[in-house]
Amino acid sequence: MPQISCQNLTLGYEGTAVLSDLSFTVSAGDYLCIVGENGSGKSTLMKAILGLKSLQAGDIIKGDGLETNEIGYIPQQTAAQKDFPASVREIVRSGFLNRSGLRPYYKKIEKQMADAGMERLGIAALAKRCYRELSGGQQQRVLLARALCATRKILLLDEPAAGLDPNASS
Repeated sequence: MPQISCQNLTLGYEGTAVLSDLSFTVSAGDYLCIVGENGSGKSTLMKAILGLKSLQAGDIIKGDGLETNEIGYIPQQTAAQKDFPASVREIVRSGFLNRSGLRPYYKKIEKQMADAGMERLGIAALAKRCYRELSGGQQQRVLLARALCATRKILLLDEPAAGLDPNASS
C-alpha cells in the first residue's frame, strides 16, 4: 500500500502553476528522486506533501496510517538557519519535539537515538559545538541527524547533498 499517492497535482503561486498534472506513488522502502531546474516546483511539491502549501488541483493521499508528524524533512537552508546559535546536540534532539507533545524533556531513548544518529553521521565529536560555527557540510549532517530523529516513516530531503563533500554525499 502506498504511503503517499499524488494524483494529478497542480501546484503554483498566485494562480500561476509551477508544475501540473503530476502523479506518483511512494511505498515503504521506495526511493524517489525528483530532479529539475531551479523554480521547477521541487520544494513546492515537498511543502504540499507536508501540508504547508495548498494544492491548485489534484490530491495527495497519505496511506498506511501516515501522519504528517511522521515525516522527517530537511529544507534548503537559509542564511538565518545557518547562523542558528544552538549546540549540535540541541538541534539533533529537537527532531523529537514534534512528537513529544507538551513534555518539557527528552526521554532516555530519544537521547540515545540522537547520540546514535550523530555517531552514524560522523558528527558525535561536534555535539557540544555551536551549529553556526560548523562548515556547510557539517551543518547538513546535523540537519540529517535531526530529520532522522523526526521521522518514523518518510524522509524528505531538499538539496540533500548541498555543502557535502563527495565522500559524504555517497
